[in-house]
Amino acid sequence: MLRLVAVILLGLQPVAARALCEGDDLIAALPEADRQQVQARAADTPYAEGLLWRARKGETEITIFGTYHFRHAETDAHLERLKPMIDAADAVYLEMSLEDQKGFQSQLASDPSIMFITEGETLPDLLGEEDWQHFKAEMEARQFPGFMAAKFKPLWAAMMLGIGPCEARNGGMEGGGIDELVGEYATEHGVGSRSLEDFAQVLNQLDSEPLEKQIEMIRMTLAWPGDADDMSYTIRERYLQQQVALMWEFSRLVTLKYGGPTAEEDFARLEQIFLTDRNTGWVDKLLAEAPGQDVVVAVGAGHLPGEIGLLHLLKQEGFTIERLPLRP
Repeated sequence: MLRLVAVILLGLQPVAARALCEGDDLIAALPEADRQQVQARAADTPYAEGLLWRARKGETEITIFGTYHFRHAETDAHLERLKPMIDAADAVYLEMSLEDQKGFQSQLASDPSIMFITEGETLPDLLGEEDWQHFKAEMEARQFPGFMAAKFKPLWAAMMLGIGPCEARNGGMEGGGIDELVGEYATEHGVGSRSLEDFAQVLNQLDSEPLEKQIEMIRMTLAWPGDADDMSYTIRERYLQQQVALMWEFSRLVTLKYGGPTAEEDFARLEQIFLTDRNTGWVDKLLAEAPGQDVVVAVGAGHLPGEIGLLHLLKQEGFTIERLPLRP
């Protein structure tokens, strides 16, 4: 699940891969029974497919775009589709505004303890020799040397595994994802961007989880026996097919199959932290700030579908929801 979280939900450090990373579609390769299961669960999900939506209520109009935080073949085309909507908007909301992203990056630079273990046991001690060697090899494949990998906080360590090795080798962490481009365009055209949340609060909540649970996030990711580049390829290609709920249900299947005896509980807890709590907070903010306005919201695509997704939550508040084509 943390691979999906890193790619679809967080996006603090979007990737601008210089070479197209290929792979195999893991959903297409599933055993028939598993594939039917994830497809059926996705089909039962409200707003299962689609990246671009409009929510209307009276004089309030909210255009919502589900982003993929890593750069891909359609990134520039998606930006072109959004430009006239941004031009007409009173405000543009991102998970983190450009200004807040810069501020957070400055915090990371001045306070290593946000991301790294600065005292006490490090990951070789916390993981044990076998899991540490596995984790170390995975991080080295992503161009993180062992001495650095050892000091990552468990939460950050797990999320770094969400970056495929190919993506990391081909321009990882260099920027150019759609969230960044939307923020830059909005700023250049006088609209600017606003944050939907204080992301430091989300990190603090995760950091307050028991250390054992944080270590299990790493083990849960390492337990999956597949190829990380195939996972990244699958998520990206299904995103481009706008099959958002299918990606989430595939992530659920993988987690429950390989995540150990507490996998269902762990998945539900992460879903609560990364989706439910954030989505309800974002809707509350929009209801407070956007009445009577025309606004654009660009957030990770995983936040859109489902009964706790942004679209369904807005519908419950009386908004009419309309899917828009990605190409005019």
